[in-house]
Amino acid sequence: MTKELLQISLFGACAVSSTEAGGFVVTGAKHRALLALLATAPFGRRTRAFLQETLWGATCYDTGRQSLRRALSDLRHIMGETYEELIAGSNADLSLDLSRIRFLGHVSSGLFLEGLDIREPGFLAWAAGIRQNPGQLAGLFRGSQELFSPLLPVVAVLPFRSLDGEHPTAVLGDWVAEEICRSLSRSHLLAVISHLSCRAMASAPVDITAVRNILRADYCVTGTLRRSGSDLILDSDFVDTRSGRILWTRQHAYRAERFLDTSADGVAAIVAAVGSAIAEQALGHIRSKVPAAIDDHSLLIAGIALMHRAVLRDFARARELLEEAARRAPYTPELHAWLGKWYVLSVFNGWSADVAQETRHALDSTARALDLEPENAFSLTIDGFAQNNLLRRLDIADARYAAALGRNPNAGLSWLLKGALHAFRDEGASAVKATERAHRLSPLDPFGYFYDSLNATAHLAMGDHQRALDLADRSLSQNDRHLSTLRTKIVALHHLGRGEEAAVAGQELLRRQPDFTVAAYQRSHPAAEYEFGRNAAAALRAAGIP
Repeated sequence: MTKELLQISLFGACAVSSTEAGGFVVTGAKHRALLALLATAPFGRRTRAFLQETLWGATCYDTGRQSLRRALSDLRHIMGETYEELIAGSNADLSLDLSRIRFLGHVSSGLFLEGLDIREPGFLAWAAGIRQNPGQLAGLFRGSQELFSPLLPVVAVLPFRSLDGEHPTAVLGDWVAEEICRSLSRSHLLAVISHLSCRAMASAPVDITAVRNILRADYCVTGTLRRSGSDLILDSDFVDTRSGRILWTRQHAYRAERFLDTSADGVAAIVAAVGSAIAEQALGHIRSKVPAAIDDHSLLIAGIALMHRAVLRDFARARELLEEAARRAPYTPELHAWLGKWYVLSVFNGWSADVAQETRHALDSTARALDLEPENAFSLTIDGFAQNNLLRRLDIADARYAAALGRNPNAGLSWLLKGALHAFRDEGASAVKATERAHRLSPLDPFGYFYDSLNATAHLAMGDHQRALDLADRSLSQNDRHLSTLRTKIVALHHLGRGEEAAVAGQELLRRQPDFTVAAYQRSHPAAEYEFGRNAAAALRAAGIP
């Protein structure tokens, strides 16, 4: 891992110092401004002419050039060897190595470069431009956990310690941690510390305070690996680093000679348990609290979890929490994408009181997300979801999913929605392949019903009606208000020759959505013009739906 050498606070009081305790501090106003100018530049590079004009614009060119040289000489003296590692220059420009910079605070910490008393017109105009739209910096610092926080809980997975002291066991313990880390990082609901960073924190006993303070992790997975006869025993703990409380413990045993082949299920179980524990913590934290009193990552995780609950009251509360999250971090594209998904689900599930207005809100939210970061895989995926389900623009949705998977081939939600698109276009085999891949890539998400639902849709398109029914039933057992899943069940029952059960399910659909008609389905569903949609319409009519 590249070691960070310099920390900069851009919002609120501007502070620049070494990351080492007791290290140097840059105090001069123009010295701090110079570093801030470089830190906010694309690739950390600006021309000498721009720097001279911005910081010493009132002087002649030669005086400005001399002032810049003097400032750089001062920084070299203050920073010592760190200067050479961070700053490089030519006759034309200067550059700062952004990979060695730690950005402190975030947009809500205060005004951009507040209190930095520099009166040059060029500097004032530059700072004012950023203050009017701080989000323009988001693209420059996507890798910074602290500056533009996505309000996600941060998880560290430490290498599993070998209790028997054997080198092979220690290697396997490190490998298990890396696999857990890799699986967790596929989720867009967590920020996961890199395995290399976590490896540097490995110790016996584990120092949870150091994990919290150095890695800035909210949660930590830790444990041991030991031999017991011919078995390897994996013990794992999940710890809240703020309180030091163990949220759960797990134990898995494997035949030593087959450990690499059989441990995948244990890894998946640990990953799923992490997701469930974080969601439960968040839901417990928000109970009886107004949004303003809720912690950042609890706000977002609880909002997402409630959005996929079966109770309409929970769904409505989810919007309140997501809107508060968006107010706290208005320049985080994923938050606007989540809001967009809320509106899509509201319309598509028949919960909307104003379909036209909520359709506009959904598209406005996904457009805002893409304005902030045009190549964000999650935002592209949710915009495709909106285009597909609200506008029936399958061509645009297909392009969005392709772009998202081009950015992140392991995006489980992108594969899932791409699978649904294939199903709607009567491409059953491709649909099943995509949704099954989505399931493998997304063991963490707290809305497994949605994955089962679209996987059922894919099997329906392929003609595997029994598998479609099994998946639909499993999905409905988690969320019986997801009406598209109920429609899938009706269609599967019809094709299995179980007409009486299909009619019962049809009455349940009408009880939950009294104004639902087959004609309305054909007007609004993206598959209506394909065989998939025609078959569904026929099955719904046969089940007694008008």
